[in-house]
Amino acid sequence: MAGGTILRGWALAEQGQEEEGIAQIRQGLAAWRATWQEWTRPYFLALLAETYGKVGQVEEGLTVLAEALDTAHKNGERCYEAELYRLKGDLLLMQVVVAGSIPDEFVGDAPTEGAEACFRQAIDIARCQSAKSLELRATISLSRLWQKQGKKEKARQILADIYGWFTEGFDTRDLKEAKALLEELSI
Repeated sequence: MAGGTILRGWALAEQGQEEEGIAQIRQGLAAWRATWQEWTRPYFLALLAETYGKVGQVEEGLTVLAEALDTAHKNGERCYEAELYRLKGDLLLMQVVVAGSIPDEFVGDAPTEGAEACFRQAIDIARCQSAKSLELRATISLSRLWQKQGKKEKARQILADIYGWFTEGFDTRDLKEAKALLEELSI
């Protein structure tokens, strides 16, 4: 029941009811924790962190991701680790933009180095796990950063390499996003 509450909260947030969704995710996480169940907790925490990011609560999202990574490392649950690092990179970029410390171009600014390191770590982990979908997501995030930094060819090449691996599923959100980004980078 706790897991269902978490997923229902995430679905509400995806449908635009972010505050109610966050409340339900948190309620479900509390119930999940009360069962002393640690399995899948990093995944559930990632859903909460991603939702915090969507409503601009970046610090809360980063705090939740730190807990998710700590839990994953403690219990050895590494199946979603690449996504945790990708989300962390995305939130770090959001933190920089929200703070207003640099323009959208991100050119040569040190604050983006942490985000890039997270994306690279996510890609490395996904490759070691042969988790191609998670590798694709992390590569999309890294390519978007490089695009904003003016490294279009480098971004296009790394994204084309992983995109070319797929032979089906081109109607999924991630592959549609990758294709659209590749088209932008080819202009």
